[in-house]
Amino acid sequence: MANRKKIGLIGAGNIGGELARLCANKELGDVFLFDIPAKENFAKGKALDLEQNGAILGYDSHVRGTANWADLEGADVLIVTAGIPRKPGQSRDDLVAVNLPIIRDVATNAKKHCPNAFVIVISNPLDAMVYEYKRVTGCPKGMITGMAGVLDSARFQLFLAREAGVSVKDVRAMVLGGHGDDMVPVLSMTTINGIPVSNFIAKDKLQSIVERTRKGGGEIVNLMGTSAYYAPATAAVAMAEAYLLDQKRLLACATYLEGEYGYKDLFMGVPAVIGGKGVEKIVEIPLSDEEKGMLAKSAASVQSIVDVCKKS
Repeated sequence: MANRKKIGLIGAGNIGGELARLCANKELGDVFLFDIPAKENFAKGKALDLEQNGAILGYDSHVRGTANWADLEGADVLIVTAGIPRKPGQSRDDLVAVNLPIIRDVATNAKKHCPNAFVIVISNPLDAMVYEYKRVTGCPKGMITGMAGVLDSARFQLFLAREAGVSVKDVRAMVLGGHGDDMVPVLSMTTINGIPVSNFIAKDKLQSIVERTRKGGGEIVNLMGTSAYYAPATAAVAMAEAYLLDQKRLLACATYLEGEYGYKDLFMGVPAVIGGKGVEKIVEIPLSDEEKGMLAKSAASVQSIVDVCKKS
């Protein structure tokens, strides 16, 4: 009889709790909600609440709270949310000094206890944190990725659908580049059921939607006083599900580049196929000259934060 998959969630806060709920509800595997010793009881309480929720909804996944890395031994998937979320007035880059030692500690323990896991990093600043995780662990490039593009693309998709007056189901949109204010919504590839989006929305409106997408996370931080968690969690679970079920999903995610799009030794959001072997393929799409320029600007922003990490 096959064993159930094991999913480790590093950080039991808002995103961690929603990740656990989604993974359990989809019965992707047994879930271990990990946090620091001071928050172990909080993690255990949230896990118990979710197991009781399963008795109502009818899912059989086990959910456990822990502060012991040994409990994550041999995990198939790790989703890392550990770190301080953004507050109003903060940029993602402001979190480097606080979150860098946290991601290093997570990476060191993960390398020891679950070296073969497929790892999805959510912690900000995303592109730098996923780079640091790979640097510390030395894990294969296909087994480590960052969740950003799925979320940013979803925000773009929603704003376009609302403006065009169509279903979000019919909008095909993708956001590339770093997870920050220089991200690149690819208008040249954006369609509504195969029809160019420019047939539905005027150029000036499209530009305002691009700007809103770039600041989509900050908009929520200013409204709630903390980072988003429902959509980020759902985005990460879509990536985990693609791996666990070998779905071969084409998703925008922060992937290690070795010359693709003209960039090397950098994690940045690009279209990638996620299946049972992890990030199985990077897809290079044609970009307009304007989009290439925006991607170069975004890459420079990512590199500047990575350089700060390398010196720290």
